[in-house]
Amino acid sequence: MPVAVVTDSTAYLPPELVRAHRLTVVPLTVVLDGVEGLEGVEVSPGDAARALGGRRVAASTSRPAPAQFGEVYRALLAEGADAVVSVHLSAELSGTVEAARLAAAEIGDRVAVVDSRSTGMGLGFPVLAAAAAAAGGADLSGVRQAAVDAIARTTIFFYVDTLEFLRRGGRINAAEALLGTALSVKPILHMPDGAIVVRDRVRTAGRGLARLVDLAVEAADDAEVDLAVHHLAAPQRAEQLVTALTERLGDRRHDTYVTEAGAVVAAHAGPGLACVVIHRRPAG
Repeated sequence: MPVAVVTDSTAYLPPELVRAHRLTVVPLTVVLDGVEGLEGVEVSPGDAARALGGRRVAASTSRPAPAQFGEVYRALLAEGADAVVSVHLSAELSGTVEAARLAAAEIGDRVAVVDSRSTGMGLGFPVLAAAAAAAGGADLSGVRQAAVDAIARTTIFFYVDTLEFLRRGGRINAAEALLGTALSVKPILHMPDGAIVVRDRVRTAGRGLARLVDLAVEAADDAEVDLAVHHLAAPQRAEQLVTALTERLGDRRHDTYVTEAGAVVAAHAGPGLACVVIHRRPAG
């Protein structure tokens, strides 16, 4: 039996890819104004966008318990998987990786856990690379390495209308958030080492989207690439990004995925989020 691949709900993979690659997705928990639910199961992106559109809505998220991961790993091994590779969102943003590692330690060396140092399809592309390696017959070490290699080839940039949601959730430096508010600038962020960092500041949303395109093209370099675009309650922005990047990347662009960001990222980024993920394909 092949190596099973597990991820979490913040990968925001299109459902058809989850099914096609036989991925197992463990959901995080979102709490919106005291109402708790599992991301992608009980709480949709629309639920989060509506809630966050209100005034001072309390939003928080929590990782899956180690026992949840342990249950998933044991079930996959019992069903005949040789091993499990579990790839998750950045440890700088969530304790999900830690929970997965605690569960893996109880099971032994048949489970390997990988920190993607990203989220959204910054996580999703390494997951797909791991699944492709597993389908090709790679062992645990080979599947894990496929994910690690894909992480190095994947870059994420995103625009938010305000840093306030990230500040509330402790995902960004309070001084940076205050500076952005004081100057009325729009931030472009990235995750060079797994943490969210301001990359650029622009004056308008239009310039923000244009800068996202420029940065994505720079990240693509001369490589053949796959592209993902996420948004939250901003489908027009996603469409604009896909159109511009299709024109700029030309026939170097291969697979393109457009999904709405889920409730976990929504809780920390807020409505208006626009995100671009570039995955450089291996040469040859």
